[in-house]
Amino acid sequence: MYKGQKIYKINLFGLIREMPLVKVDDGIWIASDAELVLGDTEFIEKAAIGVAKLIQPYDPEVLVTPEAKSIAFAYEVSKQLGHRRFVIARKSVKAYMKDYLIETVKSITTKEEQKLVLTKEDAEYIRGKRVCIIDDVVSTGGTIQALKALVKKAGGKIVCKAAIWKEGPWYRGSNLIFVDILPIFVSEERVKEFEGNIERRMGES
Repeated sequence: MYKGQKIYKINLFGLIREMPLVKVDDGIWIASDAELVLGDTEFIEKAAIGVAKLIQPYDPEVLVTPEAKSIAFAYEVSKQLGHRRFVIARKSVKAYMKDYLIETVKSITTKEEQKLVLTKEDAEYIRGKRVCIIDDVVSTGGTIQALKALVKKAGGKIVCKAAIWKEGPWYRGSNLIFVDILPIFVSEERVKEFEGNIERRMGES
């Protein structure tokens, strides 16, 4: 439950870190990993080593990740797996893109609907390969689903999906490789609202 706390402390890969809590909806906060995966080189390296070991048995030939928060992490995992290249699904269509594949996605951390784009060159590189979809954190699974659709359009074969964290209760997909779970923080008012909805449903049944 959220009681005004500002941080969530983790102990992962032998490292202790503090993650700031960020409000994403009325009465709902999540622990943000942005400071870790966008600049904490020690954490990125250790996380990549840990996740790469879990991915390795699936023998992927290429990693596909969304722009932009997970790029450094995906790079390190790709390096640990001995890959010479990984693929980034961009968040917008650039002028230099002569041909591309596109999917829309709604993330819990963004208010507006976003795009994920694969260039023609990246799509051709994926075609026929064993693909691991990778992100730093999976919450609702919207980004994962959009990446799956892109990879399938490109003709890649998805052999696994991976992240450092699974966050909250929203993701219902199967076969997600992850190291730890991040809780969500809910205000007392939202908890009571949730409990009231359950009671009403039980009374109607």
